[in-house]
Amino acid sequence: MSLAVAAPARHPLAGRVGLVAAAVVVLGEMVWLVVGLPGAALVSDLGAMAVSSWAAVLCVRAARRHPLALRRFWGLLAITMLLAALGRTVWTVERLGGIDLPHTPLVGALFAAGIVTGTAALLCSRAGGRSLVGQARTLLDGVIVALALIPVGWVVVFRDLADADLSDPLRTFGLLYPMFDLMQLTILVAVAGPGRQMWRALTVIGAGLAIRAGADAVYVSLVAHGNYAAGHPVDVCWPLSYLLVGLATRYPPPGAGDADDDAGESPLPPWWRVALPYLPVGGAIVAVMLSRQPTGQTPHLVFVGMMALLGVLALRQGLAANENLRLVARLRRLAYSDQLTGLPNRLTFIRRLRRALREGGPVAVVLLDLDGFKQVNDRFGHAAGDRLLTTIAERMRDAIGPDGMIARLGGDEFAVLVAGDRPVAPERLAVRLLAALEPLPGEEELGVHPSASIGIAEYGPQHSSHTDLLRDADIAMYAAKAAGKSAWRTCTPELRESAVSRAELIADLRRAVDEGQLLMEFQPIVDLATGTVRSAEALVRWRHPRLGVLPPARFLPLAEETGLILAIDRWVIHEACRSAATWRERAPEVTVAVNIAAAHLCRPDLIATVTGAMGAAGLPPRALTLELTESALIEGSEAVLDRLAQLRDLGIRIAIDDFGTGYSSLSYLHRIPATELKIDRSFVSRLDAGDARAYATVEMVNRLAGAFDLAVVAEGVETGEQHAAVTAIGCRQGQGWRYGRPAALSELLPTLAPADVAR
Repeated sequence: MSLAVAAPARHPLAGRVGLVAAAVVVLGEMVWLVVGLPGAALVSDLGAMAVSSWAAVLCVRAARRHPLALRRFWGLLAITMLLAALGRTVWTVERLGGIDLPHTPLVGALFAAGIVTGTAALLCSRAGGRSLVGQARTLLDGVIVALALIPVGWVVVFRDLADADLSDPLRTFGLLYPMFDLMQLTILVAVAGPGRQMWRALTVIGAGLAIRAGADAVYVSLVAHGNYAAGHPVDVCWPLSYLLVGLATRYPPPGAGDADDDAGESPLPPWWRVALPYLPVGGAIVAVMLSRQPTGQTPHLVFVGMMALLGVLALRQGLAANENLRLVARLRRLAYSDQLTGLPNRLTFIRRLRRALREGGPVAVVLLDLDGFKQVNDRFGHAAGDRLLTTIAERMRDAIGPDGMIARLGGDEFAVLVAGDRPVAPERLAVRLLAALEPLPGEEELGVHPSASIGIAEYGPQHSSHTDLLRDADIAMYAAKAAGKSAWRTCTPELRESAVSRAELIADLRRAVDEGQLLMEFQPIVDLATGTVRSAEALVRWRHPRLGVLPPARFLPLAEETGLILAIDRWVIHEACRSAATWRERAPEVTVAVNIAAAHLCRPDLIATVTGAMGAAGLPPRALTLELTESALIEGSEAVLDRLAQLRDLGIRIAIDDFGTGYSSLSYLHRIPATELKIDRSFVSRLDAGDARAYATVEMVNRLAGAFDLAVVAEGVETGEQHAAVTAIGCRQGQGWRYGRPAALSELLPTLAPADVAR
């Protein structure tokens, strides 16, 4: 819904003519009363009746035009304008009938009813709050301001009028009109404001209320001093306030442009709006002291007003205290429970766990992480994921029952606390949880029901705090994932030791690049027909200060999990380009191949990294081949394919590594800008045993590559039989121990001369 400033709604010509006519009436009355032309009293009465009746008609039309939730507001406002017209009509009739005091019971009843309906209209507007407590609080704020005006008004208006006659209740009621005006104005200020619904219309109505309050204050002062006569220039203020009410009806319904409170949280009110009801109280206290008569007594009206003010203040504070208690209870619910599933949250779980450890007795934690939940969010959206989490939480809560406390720790991670006299072992609870997560009939076909991996840790002497216990449960949970998911594992000393070693290795790996612990080796790729080295694949090793030289399989998976693979890849690319530039002085046609991790493909700076490394080493693009796994390429986005196409356009070669082990698809061979395929060693290794299927597979890949104009490299050639087989099939290049093991650059350089390896 747009928050732009809404323009007044377009009305038919008759509506515009009515507005102009009402404005002309008000302007004409103003001139008539200011100039003091004859019949000013009757002109004043007729003008007020005409404009208020016109405003009532417009409010009725607005009620029909606005949504159902706002019809009551405009309907009550229409009744208020109608009561104003009727009250002014009775006023006129009684005045023309010779009644000196127009505040008769009928006039007073009509005006009082108008005050009630006008106040009710403000309170029932959608900006005025939805709950009865909120509406009552707003009403009391207005009443507080109104009652605080009584002693102030006494000091300002009546203090110097010792003979002021306030014995007539109707006269006294008439003199309290400014108090009611300020009450309504306070309510309007409390419910209106930028960003609140209908705030523009309420602002215009508020301007009318302010004008009426000023007019009533002047009227009271004139009456008290005996200077008021019908037709006084102040009389034009009342039809002017009605004119503004009619003008407010021209603003469109909220759906046509106003901000809707339902669209988001309402903005916090400024401090002065919160303090508004209490600001006049100080002035009222001072006014009470100034209003004391020479005898020391407080005027009766002031005394009654102050007693009423104290009572309303007490009631208002009682509502505030009750609201604070409800707010505290709600904050506690928000702080200690998960809002999506209704389960206890992490904070509650930790508090209960720490208390259980203090109380002693057996304590165990069952940690559960959903498998494949991210795919649910990616495929069906987060709303579907939230519904699934809610359903799963209900099933798990029913499965646990009274045997433990289940909590949602965050995301798709849950935990069960088993403490005290346990009737059920945590292992049995894990089995029950896995059974509860099995898809019901019909759910498996939808593909939206994940499994779970569960880790169990029981408190023992090896745990110094609840943190250690949760860590062990996490270790066991990851062991369950590694075991194939949809399983549970209990933390053992072996698992704990393995996890500690893994964490230490990750910490050491973070320092490996900066401290120069990585080293590069190269394995030659040869021409199978001549034995000439055509290229060399760069292979990274880690010279660990304590564990010695580690192969890639030992640390690259950790690097990919932790994101360190990006820094390692950048080092490998720069080092490989530098080394290739060195050996090209001896063998200009020998190229270098570098493996690129899947995470690096998604990096927009991949091209800059590659071109920067080549530029720094002075290596031409045609001398570099980037090797990427088949699965990484297939899972890549369109942006990844575009990035690879740009590299290919620069002259850099693109190789699909381990071809045949991923989700092979001919359609992807059309899209991927590759220049060569590397047949995985798992197929080549079976060629010695005369495996017909392996032979057929390698032959098929070779023919497929030829159809796509791609070069072929047979990986893992270790024996003469394998060499003979891939050569017979027609593979042009080979790589493996048969032609040379990975070696340092100094050991590679002597092999860059042709050698007879075909024998």
